[in-house]
Amino acid sequence: MARVVLLAGGNTGDVKRTLQSAQQLVNDRVGAVLRCSHRYESEPWGFSGDRFSNQALEVSTDLAPEEVLDAVQRIECELGRNRAAETLEKARTGAAYVSRPIDIDILFYDDAVIRSERLTVPHPRLAEREFALVPLCEIMRGRRHPVSGLTVAQMLGALRAQSSEQPCGK
Repeated sequence: MARVVLLAGGNTGDVKRTLQSAQQLVNDRVGAVLRCSHRYESEPWGFSGDRFSNQALEVSTDLAPEEVLDAVQRIECELGRNRAAETLEKARTGAAYVSRPIDIDILFYDDAVIRSERLTVPHPRLAEREFALVPLCEIMRGRRHPVSGLTVAQMLGALRAQSSEQPCGK
């Protein structure tokens, strides 16, 4: 059995209910949810919109990495995510990201380093995203990143130190 770490989040609709449904569907279709963080709110990353609510999940699975990806993308679709509409909105606004009812990212898959056309694990921007590191730190602060070797707590500390050094407005 592998341990996969997911980040679920959203900022439209009944996000609390959607995250609860996502957790249940992950438990049913991906594997047993071993631990989950509280929900944390944050500003959108990379665009303007409503605040996001995010939650980290540690899951025991017998699915291969791309099977996990397929399963979580089906769950997103069932819970109202419309990637085609998102693509149109991104084209219209020029933003890299848009509001959505649910997003489920694979942060870690055991200590695997995966770089395929469809999937990159560990998540390539994890160390840049406080909204992911905070819930992750709650459930596994000592977890080491398989590439950098830093713990989740160290990545969060480094990110916070870096952001405190940035001048206002940058």
